[in-house]
Amino acid sequence: MPYATLATTLQDRVQTITLDRPDQLNAFTVEMADELVAAFEAASLDDEVGAVVLTGAGRAFCAGMDLSVGGNVFGLDETLAPTLADMHERLDDPAMIKGVRDTGGRVSLAIFGCRKPVVAAINGAAVGVGATMTLAADFRLASEKARIGFVFGRLGVVPEACSSWFLPRLVGLQQALEWCYTADIFDAAEGLRAGLLRSLHAPEALLADAQAFAARLIARRSPVAVAFTRQMLWRNAAQPDPIEAHRVDSLAMFYASQADGKEGVLAFREKREVRFAGRASEMPAFYEGWAEGK
Repeated sequence: MPYATLATTLQDRVQTITLDRPDQLNAFTVEMADELVAAFEAASLDDEVGAVVLTGAGRAFCAGMDLSVGGNVFGLDETLAPTLADMHERLDDPAMIKGVRDTGGRVSLAIFGCRKPVVAAINGAAVGVGATMTLAADFRLASEKARIGFVFGRLGVVPEACSSWFLPRLVGLQQALEWCYTADIFDAAEGLRAGLLRSLHAPEALLADAQAFAARLIARRSPVAVAFTRQMLWRNAAQPDPIEAHRVDSLAMFYASQADGKEGVLAFREKREVRFAGRASEMPAFYEGWAEGK
């Protein structure tokens, strides 16, 4: 589908989603949030897509929220008075979605829920939501010239896009607190040192390197097993006890072993290339509720 703020391409089962407002340094808007949610939900269920690369057009990845718009720049309805109970009981109410829920968080949740590996290719400045939206990706590759900042403290607001869940898991609580308290903008080398970034790349090579890396993750792999593996590692790592992982691992292995698992074993025995037939759009019945946290 056509987008106003994004560009998409698909090559060798790797879909590249590009933030496409280069004249505004890909500044984030409510429209961009809605389109990113739609793009990741579509990629998740599109069996032609094996992996997703997220990047920005021009010299920035995303310069944060577009602060030039009128009214509440975050798109929130100030006539409402939401409570924590509302966030539990009415989370998917249209009024809550449009007027209360953090737009960056909706994007992060769409990335988190994706059934395909996600690689962020941070090609330039990534500040505010431009930094936090990448935390739900499986990997962050960056240009050597990239600059990153969790700058919310400078604006009198708070970290968003579920970053209070993701960031400490990636870099530890102490580092997450320092970056958020100081609101400093740091270079890519600092991001690599702290474990936020997987690798640094020459600016001109970044996108091709990210696409090649994404392709490597899915080559000769079962789409069903990849979808399970992504969600199992993200979700089970946050469980309070390994028995919770055991419950899910058991079900995932039970169903995977009867489908692509049989083909994988047979191909190994016959010393031939695998021919996996499973589709990420057709997961076992228990997957839907589990992946939605039910």
